[in-house]
Formats: sequence, structure tokens, C-alpha cells
Amino acid sequence: MAEPATIREATELLERVRAGDIRALARAVSLVEEGGAAAAAVLSAAHAIRGEAESVRIGFTGSPGAGKSTLVDAYAKLLRAEGGTVGIVAVDPTSPIHGGAILGDRIRMQQHGEDAGIYIRSVATRGMLGGVAGATADICAVIEASGKGRTLIETVGVGQDEVEIARLADVTVLVLTPGMGDDVQSIKAGVMEIADLYVINKSDREGAERVESEILAMQSLATEHSAWTPPVVRTVATTGEGVTQMHAEIARYVEHLRANGRLHARRQLLQGMAQRTGISMRLDHLGIAVKSIAAAKKFYEVLGLRITHEETVEHEQVKTAMLPLGETRVELLEPTAENSVIGRYLARRGEGLHHIAVHVPDIAAAMAAMQSAGVRLVNDQVKTGAGGHSYFFVHPASTGGVLLEVVSSTGARGR
Repeated sequence: MAEPATIREATELLERVRAGDIRALARAVSLVEEGGAAAAAVLSAAHAIRGEAESVRIGFTGSPGAGKSTLVDAYAKLLRAEGGTVGIVAVDPTSPIHGGAILGDRIRMQQHGEDAGIYIRSVATRGMLGGVAGATADICAVIEASGKGRTLIETVGVGQDEVEIARLADVTVLVLTPGMGDDVQSIKAGVMEIADLYVINKSDREGAERVESEILAMQSLATEHSAWTPPVVRTVATTGEGVTQMHAEIARYVEHLRANGRLHARRQLLQGMAQRTGISMRLDHLGIAVKSIAAAKKFYEVLGLRITHEETVEHEQVKTAMLPLGETRVELLEPTAENSVIGRYLARRGEGLHHIAVHVPDIAAAMAAMQSAGVRLVNDQVKTGAGGHSYFFVHPASTGGVLLEVVSSTGARGR
């Protein structure tokens, strides 16, 4: 816990931030990046100030070369022209020399340097996967505490696995561009599934119509349809063409979230669940799909891990093996049928991480909390799995692209 003196200093710093002191804002963000007691105190003060203030986070993701930086710049100009205030968090690769962002905010968008209505911060990934940096969410909270109405998050551009942005942002904009190979097919296994809006940038190039047709075809073939179908917008960020339409579609989606009571629920899904509901969570295990448990366990035995429990779950058509790892476990999953969930997963993606499991003390309360927040669940009833534990799965669309299993050893109370 932060010391009282640190808390007082953080509170005073955030008061200066609220007053529009840009140096105080930069200092607060730096403290958050550094971590420690000072960071905790700053974040506590920031969240107290933020409260229920109206602010929206908009994430821009997509492959390198799609023009995300230029598009974010053009969108920021439009917001400022309307009198809005903007924070920009640009996630950049980490320098192998000094450990910071390779591209600094003085290089990006230099024309905004004298505009007090825009705050720009470049942050290095520092080994984090998923296209964002570990402190991105906390940096956004501090920027929002300064009164910025819109926070634009630009990911580093790492390809199909760049899905962490869906957890951080209220609106996820996937930026595509024609002329870069099989555009949609090459990335649809990842970020295509978490986009709230598709933007075809550099749409003055040949192939823009084909990219749009592929997106529409993919949507028509979807087995599940929600109340929101992500629209497709064409832009040319260098000239500003289409940016106004993109702005209108983002605003329309924000209204959709607000009407459904999900504007704040999406942002705080997993991070805030314990605080809102009293549910505490811990990592239970990592589920890894393998073709053969007998073959896969050899690697873990080299590490000193041993299987302590094996079981076949008939209704899931899967054989499981648990290997304790510290206070958590590794679960190996071998299909007993080709058309089972794990069998289809192996055929589509090969061996690898299938899901992450978290343990909760009351699984019925956890399910109820998620359902009330509009979280998309894979199954709407608690089931019984290996070892007699209770479980249900949360769809990757609500977790940032990762299948999440919620488990409990106490049974499905109330069900």
C-alpha cells in the first residue's frame, strides 16, 4: 500500500492534471509506467477523479503499413475541429538500446505539439504481446482523469494476434489496406473477430473493392449474429477522405453501447469484476491442446513436472492430464474424436494454447455478473468437468481474443 505522504503527493499531482497542467500529466503518466507505490497512488487518485466521467477509448489495430498513425492523426484533427479534447497513446516497438519506444511522441504528429487539447504519449511494448504495452490501460486512466473526452490507442501492428486492444478499448477499429496479399484471410483468425468497425485505408488503391467484398462475405457466413454488425468504411487518411464517415460510425457504435448499458462494462470486464461484485479470481490452469498426451508430457517431464491426474471427459470427447506448476497447473487436452471441440481446434490451428482458466469461489455469482454486464458466454449453463469441478467458458469476443474458462471446486451453487 502507498504511504500517506505518497498519496497526498499523488492527489496534489492529479489536481494539477485536472487544472490542465501538461507537465503534471506527463509526470503522472511517467510514474504509472515506472510502477511501485507512487504508481498505485496516482492510479487511485486518477480513478477517483475519473468516476463516471464521460470518456471513450477507441483502439486502432491492424497490420504494419496499414496507415494507422496517419488515420489516428486525421481523426484527432477532426475531433479537435469539433471542439473535443484528445489523448493519444501510441504503442511502439521497444528499442534494444535504451529500452524505450523507438518512435517518440516528438516525432509523431509534431504539428499537435502546441495544442493543449491534445496529449500524445508513445509507450514501448517492453516484451508484451498482443500489440499493446503493459501499462496502456493505466496510462489511459490518467489521461481520462485530465478531462480528455476521447483517448485513441494505436497498437504497434503485429498481425493476427493483436487482439489485446479489445480488452482496453470501448471501440475497436480494424484498419485494413488493399494490395498486401490475402488481406482478410490472412488475419481473420485473430483481430477480424473482435473488430467493431472495419476501415479500409488507402482505399484509392486497386483492390479496395475486393477487400470490402471479402469482409461482407465473411459476415454473411457467420454462424452467430449479434445486434451490431461492424460496418465497413473506406478512407484515404492522407487526404482525410472518409474520416468523417468513420467518425459517424464510431459515434453510432458508442450510442449502441450506451443504449445497452455496456459502455463502461466492456472496459472493466475482467479488471473490475472483483471490485464490483466481490468475486476474487486466481489463475487456475493453462489448457494446451495436443495430439497426444503421451508424446507431449515428455517435454514437461524434462522440466521436472509430473502428471498427477488423468481423466476422460466423455461429454466433451477429450482426455485430460494435469501437471502442477507452482500454484497453478498445465492441462493437456487430447481429443478422443476428430469432430470434438479439441479435435476441430487441432485441425484448424494445430497444437498450442487453447484456453486460460481462472478459479472463482462462487461460479454462479461469476456467471450472473458476466451475464448482467453483457459478456458473451460460450455456454449459458454451468457444467461439470474433470475432477468434478464446475465450469463455463467465455467467448474470445469478450475477453480480447482468448478463450476463458471460469472454474470452481465448490459446485454450481443455485443451479
